[in-house]
Amino acid sequence: MARATPISKIRNIGIMAHIDAGKTTVSERIMFYAGKTHKLGEVHDGAATMDFMAQEQERGITIQSAATTLTWKDHMVTLIDTPGHVDFTVEVERSLRVLDGAVALFCAVGGVQPQTEKVWMQSEKYAVPKIAFINKMDRIGADYYGVVAEIQNELGCNAVPVVIPIGRADAFQGIISLISMKAVYFDDADRRTLRVEDIPPERLAGAKKWRANLVEKCAEQDDVLMEKFFDTGDLSETEIWTILRQATIARKIVPVFCGAAFKNKGVQHLLDGIVNLLPAPNEIPPIIAAETDGDEEPGRREPTDEAPFSGMAFKIVADKHAGKLTYIRIYSGTLLTGQNVLNSTLNKSQRIGRILRMHASHSENLEMAQTGDIVAVVGLAHTRTGDTICDEDHPIQLTSIEFPAPVVSISIAPNSKMDNEKLSAALYKLADEDPTFTVSFDQETSETIISGMGELHLEVIVDRLKREFGVSAKVGRPEVAYRETATTLVEGQYKHIKQSGGRGQYAHVCMRLERLKPGDGFEFVNEVVGGRIPTNFIPAVRKGVVRAMTSGPYAGYPVVDMRVVLTDGSYHDVDSSDFAFQEAGRACFKELFLKASPILLEPVMSVEVMTPEDFMGASTGSICQRRGRIETMEDKGAYKLIEGMVPLSEMFGYATSLRSMSQGRATFTMQFEHYEAVPFFLTEQIIKARRDANKIR
Repeated sequence: MARATPISKIRNIGIMAHIDAGKTTVSERIMFYAGKTHKLGEVHDGAATMDFMAQEQERGITIQSAATTLTWKDHMVTLIDTPGHVDFTVEVERSLRVLDGAVALFCAVGGVQPQTEKVWMQSEKYAVPKIAFINKMDRIGADYYGVVAEIQNELGCNAVPVVIPIGRADAFQGIISLISMKAVYFDDADRRTLRVEDIPPERLAGAKKWRANLVEKCAEQDDVLMEKFFDTGDLSETEIWTILRQATIARKIVPVFCGAAFKNKGVQHLLDGIVNLLPAPNEIPPIIAAETDGDEEPGRREPTDEAPFSGMAFKIVADKHAGKLTYIRIYSGTLLTGQNVLNSTLNKSQRIGRILRMHASHSENLEMAQTGDIVAVVGLAHTRTGDTICDEDHPIQLTSIEFPAPVVSISIAPNSKMDNEKLSAALYKLADEDPTFTVSFDQETSETIISGMGELHLEVIVDRLKREFGVSAKVGRPEVAYRETATTLVEGQYKHIKQSGGRGQYAHVCMRLERLKPGDGFEFVNEVVGGRIPTNFIPAVRKGVVRAMTSGPYAGYPVVDMRVVLTDGSYHDVDSSDFAFQEAGRACFKELFLKASPILLEPVMSVEVMTPEDFMGASTGSICQRRGRIETMEDKGAYKLIEGMVPLSEMFGYATSLRSMSQGRATFTMQFEHYEAVPFFLTEQIIKARRDANKIR
């Protein structure tokens, strides 16, 4: 089928940066100058087109990645604006997985900031070509050349300026294009009209110096051009654009632009850089499959419309009007409305209901989508983030997206019993959207636990529950799953005797309690001989003991690592029963356990902290302050890996604390390791809090 836009003129790009570097403002200007919008939406006014969620407008930050498609100089550009906050890193991860290029934004004052490093590493993982845009040149303290040096040194890339600024802060007037060697001034209010002049004499020497740097960097990429450079000392504009494009796509050069998006300066040149330097879908390597079945060329799909259809679902959105929207990047072939497709990850056939081209929260119906398109579809009810969608007759499975594990958990409950079902349905819809948000139910504490990437992440989730799903919920720290055990061997007996006029109750048991090794659980041993207790009553005694262990006598937590030995007892021919022996077993265990010097056990987590060396002292100190102990420390590239053991009760709020002390550059993971005894001074506090909570209930 004929294409409206040749594949060579398609660009799929994302904007990535540290929080508050100006990503959404740059996106708004790009849409304005491309004619997609006719009014500039400002983030501080809550009117930005790409920040359409209520939570984004109130907080002035991007929470969900938003996509739009626009046209610039006969090129169709699909633009994805990603969040900068570390809590929403999943949005950056899944966007970079399907994009062909990216614009890395840097604040002219802040330079390379902590989250910049994170998103840069994410883009490198997916081999995404990049151009850089140094924003906020109008701010006091702006240092274009200092930021270029930071990009080169801290991110280890070959950053090459293609423009240099004319002035800075309040004196920022325009830029000098090092390719055309012309000065460009931004005069009128909306900067639609650019004034292009010769470079002022006082700036000519600096421009020539940076032009020579650009030409030399380009010449290094090609032997023929290198010879010409040595002969003439220069290259033509066409040669520079051609080799610069090749080097950018090969990730050997990162071209650097600059401007002040809020003041509408420099955005047109950035758009030129996007269409002239970043790759088209047919200029990136063919996708390679994780698994294939029946392909003529196994594990490979060429980016052409003639190849069998294949795509990846990279984002799920629960839309209140359209239902479940699945965002898909099409890597090969053509997708039609009403077409049956195969979800090869789940091996399920599904039907495409509608195909939509998205513009933030608005959409446009399409009859078909082709190679290189990023669209949303309706009808893929069973599809999850990272699933492969493909032609039923030519199955292929692409490598999925890896997501970080959630690190912060809270308990959640509806404000009323009427909302219980609504809460469950809403939570699972949100979990379907966001792979870093998980929902679980703790059988032991009877709490619903939600987990995410940070406190802001979970705060936004709770806010969305109220606004989008009409469910008010109360949240709190999840209860720690403590355990009880005994420390000394005890023996004793208990007689359960009740008489109320009719048939009575009689059961007599003798027991011995012994502590087992940690992790051994529970063991029940019957040593009764001579029929002192009939065999049919022994299971009842065990059942009574298990009941007592479920809610321990010491603090109400489950009892673990105990051996209970039934040594003797007696019975009555008429009054003994299963119920009587259950009660005797339960009561005997409770009495003996309290005499056996009981202690509380707490879950201890294995914690791994990855931190730059500058923050190693603070990171190790944070573990020790939380009753943790350091096990090992080793080098991991430019980072230090610290491994330690920390009680779970001390880990609440650790993600926020670690980010604060490391400027957001340190990360951690944790998993359950074993149980250890709680210090005595804390045991009394825990028991008192447990009893107070039970009184309230």
